[in-house]
Amino acid sequence: MTLAAVRPLEPRRDPLAVLRSGDWLTAERARAYAWIFLIVAVAIGAGWVALSRGGLDLTGKQLGTDFITFYAASKLALAGHPLAPWNVAAHHAQEIALFGRDTGYAAFFYTPPQLLICLPLALVPYLPALLGWLTVTGLAYWRMARAWLSEKVGSAPIFAFPAVMLNAGHGQSGFLSAALFGAGALWLETRPIVAGACLGLLAYKPQLGLMIPVALAISGRWKTFAAAAATVIVFAAASTAVFGLGAWAAFAANMSLARATLEQALVGDAKMQSAFAAVRLWGGSLILAYAVQALVVAGLVAGLVWLQRKAPRSGAEGPAMIVAALLASPFMLDYDQTLLAAPMAWMVSQGLKGGFRDWEKTVLAAAFVLPAISRTLAMTAHIPIAPAVLGLLFVLILRRGALAAATAPADMGALLPTGR
Repeated sequence: MTLAAVRPLEPRRDPLAVLRSGDWLTAERARAYAWIFLIVAVAIGAGWVALSRGGLDLTGKQLGTDFITFYAASKLALAGHPLAPWNVAAHHAQEIALFGRDTGYAAFFYTPPQLLICLPLALVPYLPALLGWLTVTGLAYWRMARAWLSEKVGSAPIFAFPAVMLNAGHGQSGFLSAALFGAGALWLETRPIVAGACLGLLAYKPQLGLMIPVALAISGRWKTFAAAAATVIVFAAASTAVFGLGAWAAFAANMSLARATLEQALVGDAKMQSAFAAVRLWGGSLILAYAVQALVVAGLVAGLVWLQRKAPRSGAEGPAMIVAALLASPFMLDYDQTLLAAPMAWMVSQGLKGGFRDWEKTVLAAAFVLPAISRTLAMTAHIPIAPAVLGLLFVLILRRGALAAATAPADMGALLPTGR
């Protein structure tokens, strides 16, 4: 070998510079990673179902572990006991009766409007109900995400997002929440009344809607605010007409158990994904945890106010509201991160249109894999990364909206999703 044939060593790049630029995440790699995630998820899901027996998986838990709480509540309500879902003894007994064994209690901490949504489920057997629930809500989630994404991106990343598998495995309501929140944020500018109706329907899971009235008030979207408020009232009135005022009293009485679940780590601080849970995981007191959560909310409000002043009526408004909603709730689990589909899709679409800015690709990659690793990292290494990743995503969304608005007024049109 001659000296001329010897290739000089390439200079080693600064890892921080690589992460900042995001050059490591090319379009080809992003597509390949998405397909890998999707294939692995489908293989695991199919294998898990195939190895189950009588609706119970290898661990002895029912398929769709959390879905049993919705189904048992539906059973009780259809049998003429609409207050029983909030009675722990009655609800637990119904769950045991479904499979003839105690697989662990899944509490019903939900509102009467949620029971109204669940009511038809027990009209069919458990497994068909689970399949129907995930199919209908999953299609709504897919349609919402497609409306946000660029036409250059296929559907593989939508279903490859690890929160999809988590939500499906739990039989949870993440698809429905993501569809409603994403549609509401998508139509803020073009269909303000419909947007308000979608956001108002999130009253079935109020912990996810803490920032909605705040964000709408900051941006002066009073038409959407009024539509959301009216939807909440109608939704609540409909559930009251079906179940009676006693349902609200039963729900309120059950809130002490919900609070204990949060404060006494009955679910587990490592499973929770909030700033509150992070403080508790690190041994902080209840007072400190609530104080930190309050500071997070104050920061979110300040960020939304800043965005309104820098880029009013920008396309960043809806995605920022969704991420803020996740960060604001002290009671947030990994399957709730399904809501990140819309903000991430918006960021990807903007990057494909005008180029990605510093840190965007890396933070988007971190947000994408977050549901797959956040609980495991918290449980095994006591590293609660979810608040940090979501916080960075929130900041980058604000920056994207403000910078585009400052560049040229004409760019504002490019910021807005098409709603196709």
